Amino acid sequence: MTSKLDQLKKLTTVVADTGDLDAIARLQPVDATTNPSLLLKAAGLPRYQALLRQAMIGAGDLNLACDRFAVSVGKEILGVIPGRISTEVDARQSFDRNATLQRAQRLIGLYEEAGVGRERVLIKIAATWEGISAARELERQGIQTNLTLLFSFAQAQACADAGVFLISPFVGRIYDWYKKAEGRDFTGSDDPGVQSVARIYRYYKSHAFNTVVMGASFRNVGQIEALAGCDRLTISPDLLDQLGQDQGNLASRLSGSNCDDARETLSEAQFRWKHNEDAMATEKLAEGIRLFARDQEKLERLLADLG
Repeated sequence: MTSKLDQLKKLTTVVADTGDLDAIARLQPVDATTNPSLLLKAAGLPRYQALLRQAMIGAGDLNLACDRFAVSVGKEILGVIPGRISTEVDARQSFDRNATLQRAQRLIGLYEEAGVGRERVLIKIAATWEGISAARELERQGIQTNLTLLFSFAQAQACADAGVFLISPFVGRIYDWYKKAEGRDFTGSDDPGVQSVARIYRYYKSHAFNTVVMGASFRNVGQIEALAGCDRLTISPDLLDQLGQDQGNLASRLSGSNCDDARETLSEAQFRWKHNEDAMATEKLAEGIRLFARDQEKLERLLADLG
């Protein structure tokens, strides 16, 4: 009997949600994702100390040094995976379309200077209206994007209309909110995070959107198993290890049929209202941006101390 991880790899493209190069090499995912929190953890690992110091040389400012470090980590990861790395724009630019465009273009430029083609990179951007608007333009420029911190159906609709390459709905954080709000636990298909991704998946497939759905931010293997068959799933090393040790059967759970949502193109006002009506999504998007911004600031302080 093969492990559930091996079975999952036949149903779904498995992505490692980590900056730990050793874990990535051991688990052999197709793609990998990073974010400011994961880069901050990577900065504490001995193997990345030289990259931290190199990032500061001639940088001139801490923002550039952070981008250099992110790209250096991304390049190291690309050396052990066959697919793509997702690298995130500074979360503090989440409400500034032009600043997001500039940082995304700089990240791609740094990758290209390092000998990495843009076809191996996804630029991660928070799925605010401004972020989605920037992603629309980046896709036109041939820079493919991963829209993250996605919690509401309105965000998913707007991302599909913008033609973004990939979205990352945050299963675990949705689960966290409902567990706290309702004072009870959820499992399997009853999990609100799982239900959110399944709904988006049905909407995209039924209306023939090309945007890839990649479930993210998992709290337990049950959530992953309930989304087997999703386009992609980005999973932490701990949960990948658990799947690798389980010899049970794993079958595809998702269907692209039976969609109850008509295709709808949202104006900015409609997007903002629909997203605002979802208390969970409003709170978790704001919280996620704040947390990523704080970790970005911690990384900057770490680099400043080296300088």
